[in-house]
Amino acid sequence: MGMVEGLWKAGGMPLRDGLYRPDDTGLELYVEGPGAYHPDAGQPIPFRVGGPFEVAQAIEEHGVDEVDTCFESALPDGTGWMCGGGGGMGNTGHLARLDADRSLRWIAVMFHSNPFVKVHYEGMSAAFTNDWGNRLMLDLGSAVLG
Repeated sequence: MGMVEGLWKAGGMPLRDGLYRPDDTGLELYVEGPGAYHPDAGQPIPFRVGGPFEVAQAIEEHGVDEVDTCFESALPDGTGWMCGGGGGMGNTGHLARLDADRSLRWIAVMFHSNPFVKVHYEGMSAAFTNDWGNRLMLDLGSAVLG
C-alpha cells in the first residue's frame, strides 16, 4: 500500500495543494481561492492542473491533515462515488473520487478552497460548492480526473 492510500484509509490526506493518486503520483494543483474572506465569495473557483511533483517530498515538507468528510454521493453513471469536505484547518478543502468499492482513485487537496459541502451532477460534470457558496466545476470524465 502506498503513502497516499495509507493516509486515506487512516482518515488523512497530504497538506499541500495537489491531485494525489494511490500509486503515490501527484500533479500540481492551482486553486487561487476564493476562500472565506475573499471579496468575490460566491464566485467560481479557478482550478488548474499542472505537472507532476514528488509526493513523498511534499508529505515530508508540508505534513498531513485529517479528512473531515461533509458529503458522499454516488456518481450518476454508477461507477463510483465522490466525496468532499475539509480538513483540520478551516481553509482547507478536499474532493475525492472513489471506485465502486469505495477504494481511492484520487484526492484533490486545496489549501485555500474552504471545505466542500455538496455536489450537483450534470452528466459527468460536477459542480461542487464550498461552505461560502463558491463553486468548482469539474469534468469527471476528463483524462486527468476519470
